[in-house]
Amino acid sequence: MKQHNYFVYIISNPGKTVLYTGVTNELKVRLQQHKENRGKPETFAGRYYCYKLLYYERHTHVQHAIEREKEVKLMSREEKETLIKSINPKKLFLKIVD
Repeated sequence: MKQHNYFVYIISNPGKTVLYTGVTNELKVRLQQHKENRGKPETFAGRYYCYKLLYYERHTHVQHAIEREKEVKLMSREEKETLIKSINPKKLFLKIVD
């Protein structure tokens, strides 16, 4: 049986002043898309230069990932910061490697 991967992620701008939460099944590809869109006003992430990864979690079912994304989006900034620090205490930008 094929293992499915869906990711809920939080990205930020280089100054870490804005947080963006998303969901994808191809995290590396999606991060590249965010990077290519920086500065483009059509999207929130582009408008605020959000393309640096701070947090992600993996899910095997798409519906669980979508539900979790909604939960995270409803969190306060403080709650999101606590979530990020749970896996990334220094809030360093993360890199995805193959």
